[in-house]
Parts: sequence; C-alpha cells; structure tokens
Amino acid sequence: MLLGWLMMSVACAGELAAPKKPNIVFILVDDLGWRDLSNEGSLFYETPHVDRLAREGMKFRRAYAACQVCSPSRASILTGTYPTKHGITTWIGERSGEAWRSLKRHDSHLPPEYRHELDAKEITLAEVLRDAGYTTFFAGKWHLGGKGSLPTDHGFQINRGGWEVGSPRGGYFSPWQNPFLPPGPPGESLPIRLADETARFIESHKDGPFLAYLAFYSVHAPIQTTPQLWKKYRDKAVRQGLVRERFLFDRRLCVRQVQDCPIYAGMMEAMDRAVGIVLDKLDSLGIAENTIVCFTSDHGGVSSGDAYSTSNLPLRGGKGRQWEGGLRVPTYIKVPWMTSAGSSCSVPVHGVDWYPTLLDLAGAEVPSEQDVDGVSLVPLLKGKSLEPRPLFWHYPHYGNQGGEPSSILLRDPWKLIYYHEDGRYELYNLADDPAEKHDLADRQAERVDAMSRELQTWLEETHATFPSPDPQFDPAKRTARWESIKTKGKQSLEKRHAAYLKPDFRPNRTWWGSLPVD
Repeated sequence: MLLGWLMMSVACAGELAAPKKPNIVFILVDDLGWRDLSNEGSLFYETPHVDRLAREGMKFRRAYAACQVCSPSRASILTGTYPTKHGITTWIGERSGEAWRSLKRHDSHLPPEYRHELDAKEITLAEVLRDAGYTTFFAGKWHLGGKGSLPTDHGFQINRGGWEVGSPRGGYFSPWQNPFLPPGPPGESLPIRLADETARFIESHKDGPFLAYLAFYSVHAPIQTTPQLWKKYRDKAVRQGLVRERFLFDRRLCVRQVQDCPIYAGMMEAMDRAVGIVLDKLDSLGIAENTIVCFTSDHGGVSSGDAYSTSNLPLRGGKGRQWEGGLRVPTYIKVPWMTSAGSSCSVPVHGVDWYPTLLDLAGAEVPSEQDVDGVSLVPLLKGKSLEPRPLFWHYPHYGNQGGEPSSILLRDPWKLIYYHEDGRYELYNLADDPAEKHDLADRQAERVDAMSRELQTWLEETHATFPSPDPQFDPAKRTARWESIKTKGKQSLEKRHAAYLKPDFRPNRTWWGSLPVD
C-alpha cells in the first residue's frame, strides 16, 4: 500500500515538473544530410554537440522533410500543412513556366507556377505562440519572402538575419551582405554569430516563455571554411585513405559516394560549435530543464548539384531528389520532463508534424482556421504509438540536383513514386530495401494500382499543380546533355574534388576572408 502511494506520488511529481509554458528552441540546419552527423554514422564529420542533443532526447530514425528542397519544407514547418496547400512547391526564386527553358536543360516539361512568399492568411507557429504569451525570435535563413513577408510579418517579434535570400550573400565570413544582420569584425563566422545572437536573446528572456528559432544558413553552398579546419579534415581524409573516384552517374546527375570533402567538414564543425553555444547557454542559465530543444534539417544532403559536398549513402540520392536521401533528415527532440535520454523512435514522421507537436507541448490550441495536415508526436515522445497513416510529397519541378517532377505516397513500408514526365511508377519496400535499389512496381501491380488511386485522390483534394509538356522539347538535346554530364561533367567533378585534398590547396588569397593566410 505504501509502495503504491509512493509510486503515485512520483508520477504526480513528474506531471507537476512539466512547465505550463515551456521555452522552445528550434534549430533548423540547411541542406544537412541524414548521414552527416557522427551519431547517424558519419565517420568523417565531427558533431559532438549535436550528438549530445541526440543522446539527451529522442532520436527519430524515420523522419522526413516536407519537400526535397528548402522553401516548401520551411513553410510546412511553420504552418503544419503540405506544400500543395500553402502553394510554395519549390525554392523561392526558381524559374517556372516558359522561363525554365532559359536554363537550357532541355527537359520535357515546364514546371508550374508557385507562390513566391508565405501567404499572410497562414497562421504560423510563431503567431500562435506569440498570442499565447511567448516572446518569439528568429535568426538565420528565412527564404519565405521579402518585404511584407519577413519573419516579423509572420509572428516573430525579433529577426536577426532572416530575409528573402536562400544562401548567405557575401559568404560565411564577415563582412557579409544582410540587411537584418550587420557584419561583425572581419572574418567573423556567420553560424557562430547567429548562435551568439540566439544565446543573447535567450539570456535576455530567460524568465520565458520564449520561442528561439535558429535557422542556420549552414551548410548550404557556397562551401567555405578556415584554413585550420580545412587542414584538420584534409589530414583526416588522408589518414582514412583517399579514393580515386568519388562520383557515380545516377539517372540525371553525378552523385557523391563518399564523405571526404574537408571544406564541407569544416562547415559542419562550425555549425556544431554554434549548436553548442546555444545548449551551453541554456545550461549556464539553469533553464535547460524547462526548455524543449528540437533539431532537424529542411531536406537531404547535397550529393548532386550545388557543391556536390556530401554523400547520403546507404540512402539513394540527396537534396532535390525523390529518393530517401533527398527526404530523410536527422531529427531530435529533447523534452526533459518527457523524453528519456537516448530514446529513439522508428515511426515515420513528417515535417508537417512540427506545428501540432510544438503547440501541443506548449499547451496552445491549433487554430481551427489553419487546415493542419500534421499530427502531434507527443504520444511518441511518451513512448506510446500513433495510428498508422499515409505520408505524401509532391514536387512538380526539376530543381538543381537532378530531381524529377514526381509525387510520392508512403504507406510504410511501401513507397510509391509517380513520375509526371512519363506516367511511370516506382515501388519500393523500405523495410527490405532502404537504398531503393529494387523497383517492385512490375511485380506488385495490384499494390501500385491501389496506392496510385490513393495518391491521385490526395493530389486532387489538396489542389496540386502539375508540370505541362513543353512543345519545344527536343529529346536528342536532353540525351546529349546527360551524356556530357556523365563523361566530361564527371571528369571535371572528380578533378575539382580531388584538388580540395591536395596539400597545397588554396581557394583564394584570403580563404574567403576567414582570417589572414601567411
């Protein structure tokens, strides 16, 4: 009897320990791949601070971004809705319609138009929390519109560095060009500066409640680091054994197969140090136990296109692509009074789930006017389960990384991909084939038929837009372009990335201004 009373007391004490309005720190990294962290299996990059967060909270092993490129995913985090609903279906600034032809990629279709800013009608996460008494802060990459659609137009009371662009103008070392983040001393690191701004905000509002939303520009191109970090990881790559071939042509572009880029590794370390600044501030102020900390990426790592900087193996593809490497993202949530340190979850979760999850944890209602697609992950954080559900993606564009206009349905473990260019399907059993090497569409005709009807219904209900055939399409030109990428393009990539590891490598006179070079 006494033991039962004691157990009940402990349980009640645990419930009372949960603050009514916990602080929230949300860390979003740009272009970070699922395999880019030490705790996710990288043997090259070093990320002790992010790894610490993964150990202290819950690791979601099957977490997905809402899109394979940035702006749609960012909008879905803030709104809880699929890109088909909020209308930002590709990165803002991408060409569409007939303007696509100017890129001379000779694609068969013209991508549809899309929204170029977050609609004012959307009720964002920041707006709901602000109205619930939170002080809301944003730092870093926004890329959801310019004047009239800045962070401060969507619920964030303070903005440090968020504006319309998707990469850091002027690079990762001061002086940069950002109207909302004045440059610091010459050579100042951008991720460290953003972390310092976030830490100062936290200290000024330590009595809470607050939302600190830190959206790094890292590790998006341009890849830049210091000579010291380059040397550290160049030497590490040499110790691990240099490879002669780093790229494999997969369908439309060459894809990186190894993690050994010392410049990107240096960027990873700088980002990780920045995360450590924020975590250490919570500890030093004594508010870590009252603070939810979230960490994720907006899509998969850049293994093709852009800087070709990382590999997502064993997952196929990367940023911009329809396979797991483009959609799977590292995701950790630390709720000190709820999640057990070192816990993990293998249930598939989606970028649209952040909105209802964080509002649930904050004790705030999801606005009835906001047509939310996500579900709260709080049951999973408590060690319980969710009802099985389908997850969807729709990307009617091409992008810069070899992705194809496609729509996706995941009914775990089955993943169906529909290609809008030619109407074909791919079907993968992710439980048996997470690398998506074995297309089962021809052998599972009934499953394809059932899943395709479900996918089509969803596309119709969410008012999806689609690419249209280009009457000027010349298949011979497209084939010639792909052949050039497979041969001359691959040779150029191999030469450039091998040069990063030469002992006399020097990108420019000042190492991007990071600090003087003797």
